[in-house]
Parts: sequence; structure tokens; C-alpha cells
Amino acid sequence: MIRDKSAKKSDGKSGKKAAKAQAELPTGVIAVAPPSFRRERALIKRGVWPVAGCDEAGRGPLAGPVVAAAVILDPKRIPKGIDDSKRLTAERREELFEEICATSSFAVAFASPARIDRDNILRASLWALARAVRALPEMPKHVFVDGRDKIDAPCDCDAVIGGDGLVVSIAAASIIAKVTRDRLMSALALDCPGYGFETHKGYAVPEHREALDRLGPSIHHRRFFAPVIAARQKHFPETVEVEPDLFTVDGEIESEIPATI
Repeated sequence: MIRDKSAKKSDGKSGKKAAKAQAELPTGVIAVAPPSFRRERALIKRGVWPVAGCDEAGRGPLAGPVVAAAVILDPKRIPKGIDDSKRLTAERREELFEEICATSSFAVAFASPARIDRDNILRASLWALARAVRALPEMPKHVFVDGRDKIDAPCDCDAVIGGDGLVVSIAAASIIAKVTRDRLMSALALDCPGYGFETHKGYAVPEHREALDRLGPSIHHRRFFAPVIAARQKHFPETVEVEPDLFTVDGEIESEIPATI
């Protein structure tokens, strides 16, 4: 058997180079591409415009409404740095919120805790998303919605799983919805002190669960979420009638805020 010594030597050098290159790679860092305008641009080329993106904030919390937003970006004035709201700091979300509001058409809609209790969280969220789209100053011809479910909109609709990280219009809507809801929960903290809404925004963190157990549920809590049920049974073991919350107007559980600049 004849061995190729030069090949063996070369392989050794290659192996050392590969190991060195691997060692130089940063650890614990995953590069994530920002959302793009690719899907919207493809529709524009086909003559389809306006195109909206919509998303919601607040499915998981124990208190407060679901806030849905729909956004039509100006293709010539898309703010730089738009991303899934969950990837951004609170400060950066606030900055982008102002930029999106100044350059885009948008609308916001709310599904109150009473509607969530009545319809369940999924149906209430889809209802709010549809309301936001219908509240836009100009009805879009196509809408992209984050998630698995399409909405009842008077235009073509595509549901995009993980859309807030893929479609820039959806990402913009996620920022509008998140900032709007965070500001709202901070305002509700003044109405219901002691729960810490201004910090946890109604999510089921330990501090919120402790306050809920200590104080019992407020009118802004979602009555049929498990921790709220437990607190209600502790503080109000008898049957308690649902009180109207701040988003119930004349018996109608709906609210929306259209805007455009």
C-alpha cells in the first residue's frame, strides 16, 4: 500500500484552518434578517395597491384588551429599522411608532375583556384585526395578517405565519399595536393601582399573579383566564355579574381609532 504523504500533510493543515475559523466565530449570536417589502412590492408590480399589514398585541395577558393595528406603508417613505416589535427595545419601538404614524396610513381597534370573555381570545383577536382593516382611511386591496388565520376583510387576505418577522407592513402594525397597548395599560394602572399594569402590561408574571391573588380581579381582567378564575373564586365565591369595562360603549363592545397623515 502506497500512502500519499503530501495529501496527509495538506489535510492536516486544512483541518487546523477549519478549526481556527470555527473558533473565531462568535458564539450565542444568531443573525436574523429583518422583514422585507418583497411581498408588497410583488403586488404593486401587478397593479395591486394599497396593501396593508395587520397584527395584534395582547393575546396572552390576564388583563386589558387585545389591540389590533393595520398599516399601509408609503413605499417611498418606509422608516428604517422596522422589525418585529418583540425584537426591539421599548425606546426603539416608541421612536418607530412616531415615524410610522408620520409617514403611513393606519388604524387601531380594540377587543375589550368583555368581548374576549364572550367570544374567546382567538375570535376576539380576529374580530379586532378585521375592525382595524375596515377602519383604514382607504380600504386596501390586499392585506397580510400575522398568524395562521385569515380575517374577515373586504379584500384579498394572506395569513403569514411569523409574518411580523417577514413582512415589513405586518412588522409596522406590530409596533403600532404594541406601543398603543403599552400606553393604554399604563393609563389603566392609574385607574386600578396596585396591580402593576404599568410594568407588566397585564401579562401573567409572578408580580401580577401575586397582586391578583391579594386584591382579586379588577374590571379590566379577563374573567375566564385560569388565574383570574382562581382569584375570583377566592374573593368572590358567589356568582358575580360582569361589569362594563372602559371599552364598552352603550352596550356595544367595540372601539376603533382611524388615523392618517
